[in-house]
Amino acid sequence: MQFKENKKNRTAINITSLIDVMFILIIFFMVTSSFVEQPGMKLELPTIQSKEIARIENLVLYVSKEGDIFLGEKRVPIDNLKAEISAQIPNISEKTLILKADKTAPHGLIVEVMDIAKRSGLTKIVIGTRIEEK
Repeated sequence: MQFKENKKNRTAINITSLIDVMFILIIFFMVTSSFVEQPGMKLELPTIQSKEIARIENLVLYVSKEGDIFLGEKRVPIDNLKAEISAQIPNISEKTLILKADKTAPHGLIVEVMDIAKRSGLTKIVIGTRIEEK
């Protein structure tokens, strides 16, 4: 007499396709994420204690401690600054200038740069600072 053995069918979940999809998503997020690296010169920005951080992608103007002015990565003499800013205004979404000046830069130069920026048609000037580390 032969007995039939009851073979239990084990169900298995095939997760190979799930792993493939996860790897594709990881690659997608790695490729599309943006890493913001500030180009340009070494500036000693003034420090603040409040932590309000704004991410604005507009014109960035640097003023070094020697008084050199850079619009983005391009060095601009003060006489041509208004023309350079006016040429860049159609290319930006908001009419905002981010001013990053060294804390030892001449105060008169900073005021003059801000006045030129306002006369060029920019509606907002953001002063670049760094958060004070305790």
